[in-house]
Amino acid sequence: MRLWRELCLLLAVFARGNRRRLLGGALLAALTVLSGMALLGLAGWFITATAIAGMSAAAAFAFDVFMPSAGIRLLALGRTALRYGERVVTHDATLGVLAHLRERLFRGWAQPEAARRLLARPARLLFRLTADIDALDSLYLRVLVPAGAALLAALATGLALGLAYWGLGVAIALWLVGAGLAISWVVAQGARRAARRRAYGLEALRARSVDLVAGQTDLVMAGQLDVQRQALAHADRYLARADDVLNRLETRAGLAYGVAGAVALGGTLLAVGALTGTNIIGAPVAALALLLVLTATEPFAALGRGALELGRTLMAARRLLPRLQPPGPQQATASRGPASEPAHGVVLQLTAITADPAGHEAPGTPLLQDLSFMLHTGERVALIGPSGAGKSTLLSLVAGELVPHCGTVQTQRHSLLTQRTELFQDSLRDNLRIADPGADDARLWQVLEAAGLAHDVRALPGLLDTRLGEGGLGLSGGQARRLALTRLLLRQVPLWLLDEPTEGLDPATARDVLERLREQAGARAILLATHVRREAALADRLVSLQHGCMVADVRRGDAQFEAMLGTLRPD
Repeated sequence: MRLWRELCLLLAVFARGNRRRLLGGALLAALTVLSGMALLGLAGWFITATAIAGMSAAAAFAFDVFMPSAGIRLLALGRTALRYGERVVTHDATLGVLAHLRERLFRGWAQPEAARRLLARPARLLFRLTADIDALDSLYLRVLVPAGAALLAALATGLALGLAYWGLGVAIALWLVGAGLAISWVVAQGARRAARRRAYGLEALRARSVDLVAGQTDLVMAGQLDVQRQALAHADRYLARADDVLNRLETRAGLAYGVAGAVALGGTLLAVGALTGTNIIGAPVAALALLLVLTATEPFAALGRGALELGRTLMAARRLLPRLQPPGPQQATASRGPASEPAHGVVLQLTAITADPAGHEAPGTPLLQDLSFMLHTGERVALIGPSGAGKSTLLSLVAGELVPHCGTVQTQRHSLLTQRTELFQDSLRDNLRIADPGADDARLWQVLEAAGLAHDVRALPGLLDTRLGEGGLGLSGGQARRLALTRLLLRQVPLWLLDEPTEGLDPATARDVLERLREQAGARAILLATHVRREAALADRLVSLQHGCMVADVRRGDAQFEAMLGTLRPD
């Protein structure tokens, strides 16, 4: 029952993709199988009837060879065209559905708190985002389409044989459907555990291979290279054992389908022999019946591979379905972010916020407790306090990456600049256009100049077309941070969220980045989380957090302002 429920859920998700193309591909596959059966059956009937007609001169002259031969040619050409069309339509429909599911999946992972869980286990979740989606193609191409074609072939065979003798048609149809589906079901049940083991083994093999290649230097320095190699070999052996089980099961399935086909063919041979002996049917019809039964078993054999992969497909679906399902009312509200904008002149207002950086699923005392805060237009506020006080959690809450347990968040449009600079293996131009897809080259050069990066970009051989390596390889740390600053400047928003924007930079570069932030901020409000004095000096107001609670809120000019600055880490 559980397998059936999982299959129904997956079918519902698949059907929301491109139903017409999916049905069209399945119809073409069924017509291809039927045309192949008709071709072989008609050819067998024609050869047998021609041989019998040739035994008598009168019968030979009366026998029409043109219509059957024309039908054979038509079926041969039609089968070729249908097979081509079936391949094109089914694969196009599958790729279209998978593209739709990928978009929905990434939107699902863009929900608040989801990205944080993704970063916590990047290797495993990245594998699931890629391999699990690819595993879903087996449902349509190797399960649904072959199953539909096989059932239609069995029914067509039963109907054709039933016109000759109803008992034979019913018996063959029941045997083909019962034996074919039973074998497929047994194979699917037997392959579930091995398919799961294979998926886990492949996941472990990929993760350990990446760790071995990417961390080779660290492993050598720590003397753990041989240990990592042994772990990789262990994952490979684990995967090989799972593959061996699946291969053995596939061999047994092929044997079972072969035996079922042989039984059907043998029973048909005995039946048509008896019917021919009693002159109920003629020899040409007997040949047609045998060839129809012979071809009717082929679609069930094709279903065997899909039954083997069904376990892997359902496991992938089980892991992906929570992110593929349409969001409920609460989830949809959370994904849209704040319920309303703050009052005029206010860019951010937090009211009685209780939140935890681990999200709703984490038990225990939340980090932010009953916190209220307001930020006005053009105001610059620095959040200070020890590590773990809740500064980054507060920024994540405002940015929509975290959902509060209770309380309300009201904010205008904003941009977040974190300590990490996320750059992609793409051109420098496209890395910038993530912030503003409509920005032309003139606009890009303008913000590059404002960020102090234009001179460095002009020195590159490809200028804006220069391709960056993985993670921004090809740029120094300071250049990468300035590129992130350029993205920040591209977005016209009233609020900047800055999380230690100069962390890891040398003092000269850090001072230059802060000066450019000060110049380009204009009338924007700034909410800055920092431990460093030079960054906090950018603010007009200091808010001190301790254990998730606001313990001080002072403005520039107050007696405590300089004293609080002095408690921060020097430049």
